[in-house]
Amino acid sequence: MGRWKNQIVWVTGASSGIGKACAEAWARKGATVVLSSRKQASLDEVAAPLHSEGCDVHVVTLDLADADSLAGIAARVEAEIGAVDVVVHCGGISQRSKAIETSLDVDRRVMEIDYFGTLALTKALLPGMVKRGRGHFVVVTSLMGLFSSPLRSGYCGAKHALHGFFESLRAEHHDDGLRVTMVCPGFIRTNISLNAVVGDGSQQGTMDAKTGAGMTADQCAARMIRAVEHNKAQVLIGRYEVLAAYIKRLSPALLRRIVRKAAVT
Repeated sequence: MGRWKNQIVWVTGASSGIGKACAEAWARKGATVVLSSRKQASLDEVAAPLHSEGCDVHVVTLDLADADSLAGIAARVEAEIGAVDVVVHCGGISQRSKAIETSLDVDRRVMEIDYFGTLALTKALLPGMVKRGRGHFVVVTSLMGLFSSPLRSGYCGAKHALHGFFESLRAEHHDDGLRVTMVCPGFIRTNISLNAVVGDGSQQGTMDAKTGAGMTADQCAARMIRAVEHNKAQVLIGRYEVLAAYIKRLSPALLRRIVRKAAVT
């Protein structure tokens, strides 16, 4: 517990999936953990067993779609709980529909939550981190932030944008003691495909076969924490699917042929 004692770790998307697994893992390693998502009841369910284990966890609801509210929430967290050392950006939504069938409102919603909400919380905490000379942003993007596949145009756009922003932020504030770890999961067994939006904005409501057979969220969280502890700039998490990132480096044309034919739901 020594590594994380007296460290405050704020996890968005903490009510389920990778975010929940990260919140539980960091809390059990001795960190003070702030759990955030939109739903108070779901967060309370995550927090209850951690409280019973003696973990120091705090529930703070937020909505990444409401970027204007996040600065005030960040100020309240730091005033009431303390200066945030690590932000784990897990909150977001996915999308499953062809671009031609996807309304621009859906693209905007995905970008607002996955990109602008993440940026708003980052910018709210950034000045304090720079002043203190320390801070770590852990950004859960996706392998789809490194390459793209069919039926995920809006999602891939948002995830690619996160890489562009945080790589720039890393360069700007490296000498201020800030660190960035980009986390690129592949198929992780969560509800991401069940909750993914389709072209008209409704939920897909079905589990993608490869997602359902993927690595567990707990396994993903464990690898994430190791990457953060070793100050990795980027970590790919998954099974065979991570090979696609290396294929893109060696032969982008081959990867394009592969993704055209791959089963993506």
